[in-house]
Amino acid sequence: MKRFEQLKELVDGLEGDFAKFYDKENSAAGTRVRKGMQELKNLAQEIRIEVQDMKNKA
Repeated sequence: MKRFEQLKELVDGLEGDFAKFYDKENSAAGTRVRKGMQELKNLAQEIRIEVQDMKNKA
C-alpha cells in the first residue's frame, strides 16, 4: 500500500501545475506536468511488476 500512497501523493502534487498550465497557459508548469507524468508512468510500471510478482508467488 505504500506505493499506492506514493501514487496518490504524486497526482495530488501535480494538481497545481495542471491548473497553471491549462488555465494560465504557463509553459514552465507544462514542463513540470510532463516530468511528473513520466514519474507517474514509471511508478505505475513498478507497481505492475510488483503485483505480478506477488500474484505469481501465490
